[in-house]
Amino acid sequence: MTLLFAHEPATPTSAAEREAVLGDPGFGTRFTDHMVTATWTPDAGWHDATLRAYAPIAMDPAAAVLHYAQAIFEGLKAYRHDDGSVWAFRPEANAVRFQASARRLALPTLDAADFVAAIDALVTADRDRVPAAPETSLYLRPFMFASEAFLGVRPANDVTFCLIASPAGPYFTTGVAGVSIWVSTDYSRAAPGGTGAAKCAGNYAASLLAMQQAAAHGCQQVVFLDAVERTWVEELGGMNLFFVHSDGSLVTPELTGTILEGITRSSILTLAAEQGLDVVERRVSIEEWQSGAASGEITEVFACGTAAVVTPVARLVWDGGEVSLGDGEPGPVTLGIRRALVDLQYGRVADRYGWMHKIC
Repeated sequence: MTLLFAHEPATPTSAAEREAVLGDPGFGTRFTDHMVTATWTPDAGWHDATLRAYAPIAMDPAAAVLHYAQAIFEGLKAYRHDDGSVWAFRPEANAVRFQASARRLALPTLDAADFVAAIDALVTADRDRVPAAPETSLYLRPFMFASEAFLGVRPANDVTFCLIASPAGPYFTTGVAGVSIWVSTDYSRAAPGGTGAAKCAGNYAASLLAMQQAAAHGCQQVVFLDAVERTWVEELGGMNLFFVHSDGSLVTPELTGTILEGITRSSILTLAAEQGLDVVERRVSIEEWQSGAASGEITEVFACGTAAVVTPVARLVWDGGEVSLGDGEPGPVTLGIRRALVDLQYGRVADRYGWMHKIC
């Protein structure tokens, strides 16, 4: 069923306030004038799809999401090109992953066409809030949650879909910089049979304590190991990992059901192969990372995700030791892949893959 989005007018932000936000957007603290909402019930399916003014959501204290965390989300960006047009990067892929997350959390799926239509409606309405400065974008956050007021433990019979947008500044304000990573041995991000492959709220809540540990050890991010053997590298708090080897291979942990399949990750697999790298998906042990970085067998490590696109890893820290990657500066493979991806997103090179979706 294709949703028709009703439009309720919003009071526009003043030009002065809009320019202030676009001049210094930061990340995730300021939002556009509109949002999209829709409701699902077993009898009516998805209905009441509306483009409305951005506003607080009224919620019953007994709403199931507040008690059982039945919630999923996505993250993607819209980019302003030099001609003023606005494009989203692979929204159909996000729609497919949103459906997979919904199935895992016993939530209703939303048609991919409706997912993309919601993005088109919101961004078109708020197109003057898409920044134009280098490395800026409009961050889009679709999410779905159990809104039924019921304290029994079962899938909710009343579900809300929502889409909001936030102007985003450059992730690296002073040039691409390497980060330090803490190896978590006390906590796991996901276990076999769990929700690791879904983009659900609880996964991120479960990572926060380990993130605090990382910060206490002077690190900006944490890497999680598998929950069974505590041996195999899985992912960072919200990013996938890649390892550049001295033999020209590019290795990334294989998807085992406990790792989220990143849209940026899958894009890099394609771009790296085109750049002549031998791309390998396999298990990577933490010992291989430690010894490979020390010996020079692993020459670069980078993480990837929607927010930063590609983030170089400069240092790995664990209880009792640490190792640096090269000279601590971003390596040529990391920078080359990042440049290829960013140039495509901003329309500076031809889109040979059909990844870019024109919105307005």
